[in-house]
Amino acid sequence: MLENKFDIDAIPGERWFPKETTFTEDIKECWGDYGVCSEVDTLKAVLMRRPGKEIENFNAEEVRFSDEPVDVELIRKQHDDVAKIYSDFGAKVFYVDEQREDRPNAVFCRDLVFMTPEGAILARPGMAARRGEERYVAQALAKIGVPILTSIAGDGIFEGACGMWVDRHTCVVSTGSRCNKSGYDQVKYQLERMGVEVYHMQQPYSNIHIDGLMNPISNDMVLIHAGQVPYDIIDMLKKKGYKILEAPSRTEVREAFGCNFVALEPGHIVLPEGNPRTQELLEQNGVKVETVDISEIRKGKGALHCITAYLKRG
Repeated sequence: MLENKFDIDAIPGERWFPKETTFTEDIKECWGDYGVCSEVDTLKAVLMRRPGKEIENFNAEEVRFSDEPVDVELIRKQHDDVAKIYSDFGAKVFYVDEQREDRPNAVFCRDLVFMTPEGAILARPGMAARRGEERYVAQALAKIGVPILTSIAGDGIFEGACGMWVDRHTCVVSTGSRCNKSGYDQVKYQLERMGVEVYHMQQPYSNIHIDGLMNPISNDMVLIHAGQVPYDIIDMLKKKGYKILEAPSRTEVREAFGCNFVALEPGHIVLPEGNPRTQELLEQNGVKVETVDISEIRKGKGALHCITAYLKRG
């Protein structure tokens, strides 16, 4: 009788098993077709912030803009011109529709998000006058279906332009005034669990982001500001088969943002106007170069790469 009682009261198994796929395999179906592990593969989608009310009235010194007054309508037109280049190429252009009215630097979207194969790492800006912009980027990402893997938290500081993809399994992350050790460690953790080797680069005191000093042109060619990029980073790129092009003009790099371009596809870039020596060097090496006037945008001490947050490449 006791044996029969146990039979009656037996607890059945769930007879259910989880779907054992990776996040990368699920992202397109469950979220959207987003992901980045290259600075140069074919550009498919970007996130941008068209200058809004925040650009109309601000203290230039407090937000690190040029002392020259910004022509509000011209900066918007130049931003539209850049977006049109992307859309004409075939990339989807998404916008951060809302933003704080005291944050003119919000136009520089690259600083606020770093994309990975699994989604976005939401930045935490180093400058007080930018802190809080990331909230509205998070809203925009959620709206279009980009998963946010983490928000830099605690005492961490990290901006998206402190990261540079070399290939699917290699990334450079720089520390300096816009990324501290805590922020670096948080980004490194996310990337390493995706099978990415992270190379540390010490940002010089004279510069805040990688894209002011170094930018890939294709999967085997990179432009660098030779006097500012550490040897071990160049050595790593060389060993991975990269051809190293040295920027021919310090003035173009520092004042005309000659390294701050956007690759539409390998060997095809959009370069800020005003970099004739850099353009000549690139074209001599077989690079297709389109130029665009961003003179008003540059008054915010940023350029093409800064205003463009990649959401999908390849």
